[in-house]
Amino acid sequence: MIMDTIFFFASKIFWLLISPENVLFLLIITSLYFLYINKHKLAKLLLSIVTGLLITFSFFPVGEWLIYPLESRFQNNPSLPEEINGIIVLSGAEDTERSHLWKQVELGNAAERNFAFLTLARKYPNAKLIFTGGTGSLTQQEYKAADVAKILFEQQGFNTAKIIFERESRNTYENVIYSKKRVNPVKNEYWIIITSGWHMPRSVGIFCKMKWPVIPYPVDHLTKKDNLFRINFDLLNNLFTLKTAMKEWLGLFAYYISGKTSSFLPEKC
Repeated sequence: MIMDTIFFFASKIFWLLISPENVLFLLIITSLYFLYINKHKLAKLLLSIVTGLLITFSFFPVGEWLIYPLESRFQNNPSLPEEINGIIVLSGAEDTERSHLWKQVELGNAAERNFAFLTLARKYPNAKLIFTGGTGSLTQQEYKAADVAKILFEQQGFNTAKIIFERESRNTYENVIYSKKRVNPVKNEYWIIITSGWHMPRSVGIFCKMKWPVIPYPVDHLTKKDNLFRINFDLLNNLFTLKTAMKEWLGLFAYYISGKTSSFLPEKC
């Protein structure tokens, strides 16, 4: 557990330093510093780099180019067996702090995860159900995604007494570890895992490493797969997708070298 906590904090801090918007910000600040100390050549070089990056990210969906191999790794709307033993959905859509502050359910991106979960839960009424997710926040561990999801599912008319809410996990690795302890899956059971398409390879890799075969059910796709090589002016959306893509590829690498996944780019196990 100590090593898991170190990994959690280290990954959060490292990402703060290398996320694309923070890198651009630091390059601009450094450029201004060089201007003030009359290092004009260095300042021009850094400003040229920033300008080039901003132009590229504004007009081209670089993030989609990076994230498409992840989203296309597993089939969307897969064929499912007639009988399913369990369904797991990973947290990610729940805005825990705003939900607490406004006293109502607040969702961000990836809300498709929860609604796909409800759809499949109604399709397979005898399946075990688990929502897994506490919070990935460094400073606000008291606000839990599972608590928000429970309210959402109740508002949608679903009997939440049928759902196991795992609320202690802080990342995807802990999602799987804590979920397995709660449900104790056995060999030859059919379990569905629901998460975003771009997040599915890393998630499946952890399940495989834990000897828990699952059926991937990807949702929440970010790419326009039939129009990847396009030109459009949309800096904010392009930067958001790039940020997601970079974070996920780095996550795949970090999880692989730390032994948390079965391979660098996992396949169905």
